[in-house]
Amino acid sequence: MDDAAATAPPRLTRLTFHGPLSEHRAARMIHRLTRQVPSPPATVLDIGCGWGEFTLRVLEAVPTATGLGLDLDEDDLARGRAEARTRGLAERVRFVRESAVGTRRGPADLVLCLGAGQALSDATPPGHTAPALRALRRLVAPGGRVLLGEGIWQRPPEQAELAQMWPGARAAEHHGLAELVDLAVAAGFRPAWIETASRDEWEEFESGYRADVEAWLAAHPGHPQAEETRARADRHRAAWLRGYRDVLGLAYLTLVPVEA
Repeated sequence: MDDAAATAPPRLTRLTFHGPLSEHRAARMIHRLTRQVPSPPATVLDIGCGWGEFTLRVLEAVPTATGLGLDLDEDDLARGRAEARTRGLAERVRFVRESAVGTRRGPADLVLCLGAGQALSDATPPGHTAPALRALRRLVAPGGRVLLGEGIWQRPPEQAELAQMWPGARAAEHHGLAELVDLAVAAGFRPAWIETASRDEWEEFESGYRADVEAWLAAHPGHPQAEETRARADRHRAAWLRGYRDVLGLAYLTLVPVEA
């Protein structure tokens, strides 16, 4: 096949989760959320679900539960629907293309918001965090749980690092871990579990995020899309290695709503 006829780069096929989350951590989280609770969740709401891998695993762990995932990326939603069919879960989960801002889809026993707090508010980061937490408090049923994955600074970024990150990166763009937990408490939660993604998880995610494209570029250097794709891949890799590696973190908070 000549390069002009070659297919476009595949998208994110090397990733299981759309974020720095290991199999081991995911399994421990799901055990806590489905076994170490007063009763297993009957309903799961996944905000910014992507292809909904975490929700599908919760449904596998709780055969009576049903799930709903909200996202705006139709490709990811289609992948989630296909996975649900393959795993015999299609009758128990829906993946819906719609905004989560102001959503009235809850309440649910388990609300997931993994790296998608911005989907709940139109405010500029980090101003989205407090309203997102208030929305999550509204969306979770009494006695339920929220699993929040939210970006944090592991340490204050230096100007040289910010200059290598995404366009317009700002030192004020993320909270630190302690500030994020304080905001969760102020929104009406108690933090039952506080953890952060490890370097290994970040490296697995960042490498998996780019692996399909890097392999495609090596195989199709003369493809009409190669120059633009190569430039985009090189920018992303440089932003990670020279900018946010060991600076940007992801906090995972298991939150219990305070009784009204």
